[in-house]
Amino acid sequence: MLNTTNTTDDGHVKLFIPGPVEVSAKTFRAFCHPQIGHRGSEFSSLYESMHPRLQTLFGTAGPVYLATSSAWGVMEGALRNLVQKKVLNCMCGAFSDKWLDVSKRCGKQAEGLRVEWGDPIMPEMVDAKLAEGGFDAITLIHNETSTGVLSPLAEIAAVVKKYPEVMFIVDSVSSFSTVPLPMDELGIDVLLTGSQKALALPPGLALFSASERARARAATTPDRGYYFDFIEFHKNWEKFMTPSTPTTGHIYALASKLDDIFEEGVEARHARHAKLNGMISAWVEANGFEHFAREGYRSKSLVCIKNNRNIDVSAYCSALKKKHKVAINGGYGKIKGTTFRVSNMGDESEATIGELLGWMTECLPA
Repeated sequence: MLNTTNTTDDGHVKLFIPGPVEVSAKTFRAFCHPQIGHRGSEFSSLYESMHPRLQTLFGTAGPVYLATSSAWGVMEGALRNLVQKKVLNCMCGAFSDKWLDVSKRCGKQAEGLRVEWGDPIMPEMVDAKLAEGGFDAITLIHNETSTGVLSPLAEIAAVVKKYPEVMFIVDSVSSFSTVPLPMDELGIDVLLTGSQKALALPPGLALFSASERARARAATTPDRGYYFDFIEFHKNWEKFMTPSTPTTGHIYALASKLDDIFEEGVEARHARHAKLNGMISAWVEANGFEHFAREGYRSKSLVCIKNNRNIDVSAYCSALKKKHKVAINGGYGKIKGTTFRVSNMGDESEATIGELLGWMTECLPA
C-alpha cells in the first residue's frame, strides 16, 4: 500500500483530520522540485502531460484549470463569473452556509436553501426552490466536511437540468477522487476542488473545470475581476499556461499524485476509500457512538461522530496526540465538542486506519 510517512521528525503528529491530510514522502519530494520558468515550454509540457488524467478524474472532455489559491478562490470566482441575476446557495453545514455570505459580499443577489446540520440537500427541495424562478445559478457542496454529509449529486443534477438558465456550481473538495464525479454526464457547469483534502497535497492549489456554457455566461458578465476570470483561464489553458504565476511545486506534486492514483486505479481508489470509511463507521457503532450524518447520505471521505457518550472531546483528542502522535478533529463550528471527526482521505490504508482505530479505543475514557 501507499507510503504515508511524510517526515523523519520524531515530533511529527500524523493527520487524520478532514484537511489538510497527511502528505506522503514521495509527494513532498516532488513538491520540492527545483524551480522552473513558468512561462516556458517546461511548464506547459508538464501541464499538458497531466491534463488527460485530470480530465478523467473530473469526468470531462473539457479543460481543467489550475489556480494558485485555496478552493475558496474559485468558489468566489464562480459567483463573480456566472451570477447575473440571483444565486441559490444550498446550505447543510459550516462551509455551505458560508457560501451564502460570500455571495452577498460579492454583491450578488442570493438566497439560501437551508437544512439542519446532519441532513443532506434533497433534489425535491432544489426543484421546489428553482421552480419559483429568478435564479440563474446554484451552488452545492457535494461533501459537507463539517458534518460528514454527502448530498445526492446525481439526483440534484437531474433536477437542475430542468432549468437551462441555471448554472450548476459544485464544490468537490473533500469528495474529489474518492467517489465518481462524471461532470459532463451530470451537466455540472463548474466543478472545483482543492489540493489539501482527498488529493493529499499541501494546501495552496485549486483545480476546476468550467463548461462551455459557463464560459459563454462568463464572457457576458461584467465586473468579474481578473485573478479568477474564467475567460483568462481559458485563453491561457489553450497554451497550457495559467493567467498568473502558478505554484510550480504543487503542480509537480500533483503530477506525482496522479501517478499514484492511476497506478492504483481510479475505481480501486474509490473502493479503498469506501472500505476505510466503513472501518471507521464500524468503530463508531462498536464503541457506543452514533453517526451525525443521516444514514444513506454519509461521506466516504470522513466520519462525523456524534458525541452521544458525552466524553470530553478536547481531552480525548489531546490524549491521542500526546500518546500516539496522531490528530483527529474535535468538531467544527457550532457542533464542536458535540461531535468529532476522523478522516480516511488520501493515501490511508487498512493498516493505518486499523492502527488509528486501535489507539482511539485505547484512549477512550472508561
